[in-house]
Amino acid sequence: MIEIPSALEGKTFRLYKLEAELKPLGYVIGGNWDYDHGSFDYKIDDENGYQFLRVPFEAVDGQLDSNGTTVKLGRPYLLSHQYQIGLDDNVHVGNLAASFNQFSEPQDPDAQFPEKYIPVGQTLVKQLEDKLLNA
Repeated sequence: MIEIPSALEGKTFRLYKLEAELKPLGYVIGGNWDYDHGSFDYKIDDENGYQFLRVPFEAVDGQLDSNGTTVKLGRPYLLSHQYQIGLDDNVHVGNLAASFNQFSEPQDPDAQFPEKYIPVGQTLVKQLEDKLLNA
């Protein structure tokens, strides 16, 4: 994980507005969200796994599944997930659970981030700052 300090840290936005601004740029709400926190993820590449820029946020008022929720942004960071090739040998679930969870566990959920993508992440953060702070 590589943190990228940003002027966005601590800034608050309506979650709905933030989604409307970021989704057209290629960001998605990461699958790791909960009722009080989550993240926007931008997939940089899928070289030997997946490389992401992640912009974490937390609910300031209400829960993320409520209308009109305000969120505060955290420090963006780069991360890499390296997935196993082939079948997951550690799966011990029945057919019903398997129909919902078809993906292997990460071989290394915090894999080494390729240095060549660090400038890409820094540029993406700068673009977010320009988009969200100069609007």
